[in-house]
Amino acid sequence: MSRWILVAEDERTLGEMLCDNLTLESYHAEHVFTGPRALDRMAKGGIDLLILDVMLPGLDGFEVLKQLRARGDQTPVLILSARSADQDRIRGLELQADDYLTKPFNLRELLLRVDGLLRRRPAPAAGSDRLAFGGNEVDFRAMRARCHDGTETELTVTETKLLKLLAGHAGAVVARRTAVEHLFGSAAPTTVRTLDNVMLRLRKLFERDPAAPRHLHTVRGIGCRFDP
Repeated sequence: MSRWILVAEDERTLGEMLCDNLTLESYHAEHVFTGPRALDRMAKGGIDLLILDVMLPGLDGFEVLKQLRARGDQTPVLILSARSADQDRIRGLELQADDYLTKPFNLRELLLRVDGLLRRRPAPAAGSDRLAFGGNEVDFRAMRARCHDGTETELTVTETKLLKLLAGHAGAVVARRTAVEHLFGSAAPTTVRTLDNVMLRLRKLFERDPAAPRHLHTVRGIGCRFDP
């Protein structure tokens, strides 16, 4: 399964060069130029790694990272900075950046760091039919599950599709629009309550305490997140 990387870099030439080289490494790469656009794209979900320049217009990289973590997005982030001062590197790590690279950098080193970050967060195998988390075991093909309390249950098509979608983007926020279109088609309004009802049912099945979920989260105003 190809991984999706967002490059948030205001230098057009550098951003395009990074995307071209990431594509050559068999990644999908997207490029945005400003802090607000980086936040908007991350909110839509589906990004496996964010390469984030510090000196972005609109919102700098540190503020983008701060807002991402505040809303529960744990997507790996590699900070790029033209400043080598220890205080900048420390600030990035304090804001839960996963790695930090100073410009100018060696392209091969960047690619190795990208590979290392993504290997820490392996992608589900394409077409994976099984999922295990928190004492639960799910068989997507059979649409059945064995829950943490030992009970076995059948899943509806909608429950199966949503859980598989979230598991395929584990740790990242899947935007509400993305989830609704995946379940109900592009014509469905994002206000449809069925999505919330499906999340509630999944929590009742798989969370030991549905009122304080550890795995299935709703990020208010943004979407849903699965933490295995």
